Amino acid sequence: QALSEIAGMGGGGGDLQEMRARPLTERRLDMHSFCSPSDFQRSPYLSARGNIANIFRGSTEEGYKAYHADKYDEDKNPNGIINFGTSENKLCFDLMSKRLTQTDMNLMEPPLLQYPDWKGHMFLREEVARFLTYYCKAPAPLKAENVIVLNGCGSLFSALATVLCDPGEAVLIATPFYGGITQSVFLYGNVKLVYAYLDSKITGTSTRPFQLTVEKLEKALQDARAEGVTVRALILLNPQNPLGDIYSLSELRDYLEFAKRHELHVIVDEIYMLSVFDESATFHSVLGMDRLPDPQRTHVMWGISKDFAVSGIRFGTLYTENQDVANAVASLCYFHGVCGPVQHKVAQLLRDRGGSVAPYWINQVYLRANHARLKAAHTYVTDELKTLGVPFLNRNAGFFVWIDFRKYLRTGTFEEEMLLWRRFLDNKVLLSCGKAFECSEPGWFRIIFADKTHRLQLGMQRIRKVLEEREQEILAEEKEQPCQSDQDGKADSTDEVIFVSRHQEPTCAGSSNLGDLIGLLQQQMRSSDWLQKNTAEQFA
Repeated sequence: QALSEIAGMGGGGGDLQEMRARPLTERRLDMHSFCSPSDFQRSPYLSARGNIANIFRGSTEEGYKAYHADKYDEDKNPNGIINFGTSENKLCFDLMSKRLTQTDMNLMEPPLLQYPDWKGHMFLREEVARFLTYYCKAPAPLKAENVIVLNGCGSLFSALATVLCDPGEAVLIATPFYGGITQSVFLYGNVKLVYAYLDSKITGTSTRPFQLTVEKLEKALQDARAEGVTVRALILLNPQNPLGDIYSLSELRDYLEFAKRHELHVIVDEIYMLSVFDESATFHSVLGMDRLPDPQRTHVMWGISKDFAVSGIRFGTLYTENQDVANAVASLCYFHGVCGPVQHKVAQLLRDRGGSVAPYWINQVYLRANHARLKAAHTYVTDELKTLGVPFLNRNAGFFVWIDFRKYLRTGTFEEEMLLWRRFLDNKVLLSCGKAFECSEPGWFRIIFADKTHRLQLGMQRIRKVLEEREQEILAEEKEQPCQSDQDGKADSTDEVIFVSRHQEPTCAGSSNLGDLIGLLQQQMRSSDWLQKNTAEQFA
């Protein structure tokens, strides 16, 4: 049935109103519209489930596969693809490689080569509990018995969806969100997602673009129930991927109270909790709250792949006080376990206290350097975007910037967004388009900035080239055919969150104001250090 629903879908064009008008059963199975599912032939060698898994892989990994086939290398492949699409921290290999090769990491004892408790070795679960107690600022020590370790947070999403929901039931999540969650909850558990659509408008209770409110959650939940869909849980991403938002304590409390009223489990993903790189921003963990509204239905996950820049080491951890949930997830740990030697290394990494209560190396060496590097890389990319006059959300967490490229879409559809995404890929830079995050507005993109300076520079040059070419094309098209500008659904840009003071709509031919153009040029000259770097003396 699910396969026939997928096969009956179109290519994912249209706008927010059209998307919301579609039944939830169709919306939840939209394959990000990277390709039309009709492009795929049903394999006689696979079950219906296998064919769905095949469609997921083919439709979501086009850019990722292209990158792996043509990776940029400064020496071996300088014209290869630069990856600004995969959320990885590539700034701390020097620190992590040194730490992971120190002598204390190289223990090999019989228990590490034998089957463990499927929840994880107790020595590791104790270290995780102490680590989360410290960094989540828990009001009381967290308990090792409530800790489970798996090979990554994707496995945790899959396991939780399977034990909390029956096939065909749903989990509520706000869009835009990290799209990998879709397949994590669906492929094994056949659990769907119900979307609370966020948009860039600042109206009513929304004081910032893409703000999550209880009203939006209530509406999405009631719409799903009206269509006969059973919703069992709510997923919260904090810090949020791709927006970079950090929820306040009062917001977290409101979301958890909403879930309690409706007897929903809450799965809180805090995978970026130590990647808040500016002192002006404060992260609040759910585990740091004085009182949880519904402790038996609150489940928190974290892992080392983001905060410790080791996405190749598959390790994720779940903290839940509900022992029924813990035991059910543990049954699935047989398929998603972490090997013994890696459990030892992770325990040593989290244990690094340097003789004091606080983890010395983590606090004094790693986090200090990591935050400084993330902040510098973020500043470089956002300064480049300012020079280009491109709006973006200005946040201080995670590895990404949420960028507004809508002025480079003439008609404002997801098909046009997809063409722009492929244009970037053709010019050897991989980004993530908004549709991959189920964004309701075409034209938003996510860029990963946690990369080395030379790759950031070259990647931004390639992005600039595409955007400048696209600007010229739009100007030429407007001269031939004046546009009908649709003001609906465009951003209310504010100085608090978006660089450009007002969203620049596609303008009709002849409507440009010379004063505005001169002002824009002056602004770009003031924000550029080109003149300081390129003096007459240097040229001589």
